[in-house]
Amino acid sequence: MIKKILSGVIVIAVVVAFLIIWKPAIDEIDRPSADSFSQDQIAKGKVLAGLGNCASCHTSDPSKPLAGGVDFPTPFGTLYSTNISPHPEQGIGTWSEEAFIRAMREGVSRDGSHLYPAFPYTHFTKVTDEDLSALYAYVMSRQAVDHRGPDNQLDFPFNLRMLQAGWKTLFFDGERFQPDDSKGDAWNRGAYIAEGLGHCTACHSPRNAFGAEIADKTYNGAVVDNWYAPALNTTHAAPVPWTEDELFQYLRSGGSNWHGIAAGSMSSVVHKGVIEAPDDDVRALAVYFRDITGAVDSDEATKMAAAHVRQAQKAVAPDARTGEEIFSSACASCHYNAPSSLKAARPELSLNSAVTAPDPVNLLRITLHGIDEPTGLRGLAMPGFSSGLSDADLIALARYLRQTSGQPPRANLEQP
Repeated sequence: MIKKILSGVIVIAVVVAFLIIWKPAIDEIDRPSADSFSQDQIAKGKVLAGLGNCASCHTSDPSKPLAGGVDFPTPFGTLYSTNISPHPEQGIGTWSEEAFIRAMREGVSRDGSHLYPAFPYTHFTKVTDEDLSALYAYVMSRQAVDHRGPDNQLDFPFNLRMLQAGWKTLFFDGERFQPDDSKGDAWNRGAYIAEGLGHCTACHSPRNAFGAEIADKTYNGAVVDNWYAPALNTTHAAPVPWTEDELFQYLRSGGSNWHGIAAGSMSSVVHKGVIEAPDDDVRALAVYFRDITGAVDSDEATKMAAAHVRQAQKAVAPDARTGEEIFSSACASCHYNAPSSLKAARPELSLNSAVTAPDPVNLLRITLHGIDEPTGLRGLAMPGFSSGLSDADLIALARYLRQTSGQPPRANLEQP
């Protein structure tokens, strides 16, 4: 009797597991004609694709837009983005809108296989039907590119897609965006963009051992692709809090007078993604992040910035004399500012997030490799010093900048 009961329980468990894992395929369709969508819908979809930074993640070769092949190193192996151009074989040209929306909201491909959460469906699930329809119209009206990227190189057992069903059970809620009635329209619009297509927490939040964002550390900052994405909540280390205008300026141009310039993947977000958005959407993002970062008004921030710079310029760093000499000879001519007149074009390093962040990777990378003109502010560039500075020089400079900025010393500068 006990064996029969146990057998029955096992059968039920297997059936339940199968029902959780299995997702039906959705029938293929003939590729929709671009003429089947209105120009307004396509134009709206273009803005939404920019806010989602779709092109950057799905374009490894500019001559093959949306054809995939971008590598995403993870602790579990390397993933490569797929072709999302409307090519019928290599891309998603035979996907219906139903299949597209299911992928965006549930992380399930047209053929029923589970997608890896490097594709941030955990955020896209919050997007409205109307916006997903517009995004579908835009993607389906693009050039069909006949290109297949590399296969994923994931370690066992992470290469088994069916395990993603278990991951979803643990970490995916599938909830739509819910406006906060206590906030204004601009705040809610900014939250909708940031939490949905913008998937901002995907880079700015630490992850657990399973690769899921840690819920109680949202926007606490994290290292992504060997760049540090700073904290965007009140745990940030910035000497001067963000203001709404500084946030708007940064998202619109890629530079802030008090925080530095966009680099790494954030540069792509600004110059290839948000650039498509109207000012109202960028302003809404600024309103939202102003709130969660604990920002202050512009007058107070201006006074705080000037006072901090004056203090940094008077600071004595007896234990960092070599770093001071390097700064004077290599950096000061471009990075010296009058405390009352700070400019994004000559970043003030005592305020700069690359210096004040808890992880030194941004400062070290930028010092070694510089910032090219398309990456930072338009029309400006910074040379790299990899050929002129030894490791010891680089460490000495980083220590000096950290000390004069009033931040505690870093313990991990010597790590490879």
